[in-house]
Amino acid sequence: MSKVRVCFLGTPDFAATALKSMLEDDHFEIVGVISQPDRPAGRKMVMTASPVKTLALSHGLKILTPESVNKDFMIEQIKSWSAEVAVVVAFGQILSLKFLEIFRFGAVNIHGSLLPKWRGAAPIQRSLEAGDSETGVTLQKIVKALDAGDIIGIRKVTVDESMQASDLFPQLAKLGCDLLHVELMDYVRGNLSPVPQDHSAMTVAKKIDKAEAKIDFNQSAEKIHNKVRAFNLGPGTFTFLNGKKIKILKTSFTAVANVDPAKTGKVTDVTSEFISIQTGAGILKILELQPESRNKMSVSEFLKGHDFKIGDIFGN
Repeated sequence: MSKVRVCFLGTPDFAATALKSMLEDDHFEIVGVISQPDRPAGRKMVMTASPVKTLALSHGLKILTPESVNKDFMIEQIKSWSAEVAVVVAFGQILSLKFLEIFRFGAVNIHGSLLPKWRGAAPIQRSLEAGDSETGVTLQKIVKALDAGDIIGIRKVTVDESMQASDLFPQLAKLGCDLLHVELMDYVRGNLSPVPQDHSAMTVAKKIDKAEAKIDFNQSAEKIHNKVRAFNLGPGTFTFLNGKKIKILKTSFTAVANVDPAKTGKVTDVTSEFISIQTGAGILKILELQPESRNKMSVSEFLKGHDFKIGDIFGN
């Protein structure tokens, strides 16, 4: 069978993992790549190419970085590539029906959840924030409605309560590659029929707002812990200590009954390994943090430069 001609659309590292995998697969020919435009990055806000664009350039691939892929002149240019299918992974733009109709096999998307659960912009983070014990990736056909297309394939993974976004993202990226090697090929060969989603079971993974990053110690320790691990790749989580902002990078928690509301936010224990804080339900243990204008550090490192004691209050 001849190679499948692919138009690839993606932007971050998660997508670059998929593109690299397809470039190494003899069944695919990447005829063109589309990514988001260069954006300012780093403290000096230097214009920086996306990981997908960087990878595409290193392989000498045709690359487009439009503000909108749906413009007529862009669609005409993409048509000239004669791709049979579009593979979309964390691209960052809504695709028009006119764009989707370019391709013989339509467009497919690797989505970081077990659809129909967690449709939307931040599925991996929202799954961790909700404390899901299982998640995965779905290969779906792209339709006009957001993440509502028929399912081509699914891969699942068990999630424990210590797993952070930085652990889960690369794991799901690799599983997504497997979907492209197996289910996508079966689909374009006519050996696999996509299955409609159960739309009644749909949940929404809304885009993360930076305002969500502030920790509320009136919430349960488990809920705070889940937010810390969900947001650890961005935007992060923070609180205040003695009027100074401090980022909370890694935590664990212990369930405790009969909480005294008057002690919410107070330090209950200090060791070389963790700082325990009373929450609205349970004890949150801080394992790694980052004081204002400092590098991230362990609790033992933090205690070397801070006069810290039981009864101190976080969040004030």
